[in-house]
Amino acid sequence: MNSLPTYEDRLSLNQISTKGWSLPEAVRGCAEAGVPAIGLWRDKVAETGLARSAKLCRDAGLAVSSLCRGGFLTAAGPAARRAALADNLQAIEEAAELGTDTLVLVVGGLPEGSRDLVGARAQVADLIGELAPHAGDFGVRLAIEPLHPMFCADRAVVSTLGQALDLAEPHPADRVGVVVDSYHVWWDPELAAQIARAGAGGRIAAYQVCDWTLPLPADPLLGRGHVGDGHIDFGRLTDLVAGAGYDGWVEVEIFNQRVWDAPGRETLETMKSRHLAHVVRR
Repeated sequence: MNSLPTYEDRLSLNQISTKGWSLPEAVRGCAEAGVPAIGLWRDKVAETGLARSAKLCRDAGLAVSSLCRGGFLTAAGPAARRAALADNLQAIEEAAELGTDTLVLVVGGLPEGSRDLVGARAQVADLIGELAPHAGDFGVRLAIEPLHPMFCADRAVVSTLGQALDLAEPHPADRVGVVVDSYHVWWDPELAAQIARAGAGGRIAAYQVCDWTLPLPADPLLGRGHVGDGHIDFGRLTDLVAGAGYDGWVEVEIFNQRVWDAPGRETLETMKSRHLAHVVRR
């Protein structure tokens, strides 16, 4: 018998996939569709209120798989750095209040007017070092998310899982981990080795899925599709993640205007069917 996790009951809606829904609507939609977990976004939590958001999830019996997002640590100048640090300290406390141990970090792109990529990455490392003890105090893990290299200038100077692990490994694994996001890492020729490395160190904090579809839209941020609509081999990727020992939630995180325009219930039903067809290990 195969002892690796199947993920059959580990499906989570990352809230951005139903962007048009408020947090109460997303919670209700998940509960009605039988989706057992939700990944929350800070702006939607702020609209609803932190305490109410936590209560809505608890009352609906939903696990909170993650909070998106912290990060953007590459602000220019001391005042902006202090503001970024303060915002991330607050995000850690929000995650704890919401009942999740995973705060996703999108680390930030180049500071405005800068071409100093090495310096930006060093700044990310420094601020993660400041944040990690606070995260540990609240039982929250910082989950560094590498983004596809096309986002290096404006969103994330960390582009590969290997780079994310280099940032995480100076800290305890229960304080700093990494995100395996199919859209951002599927292309990496070192992916198998780096997922194995992450698993060996207990560093995989989240597994997020959506597909790479073509043609890319004018805004490449919105180029993600439902699992199965594009070019990613989810069987292989999921085998790698499962083989590395990850047994947590599988979050569906889709940035796509067409998906956002669809009824939320339709999105959830598509998520469920694609999860069973492409992600669950048979």
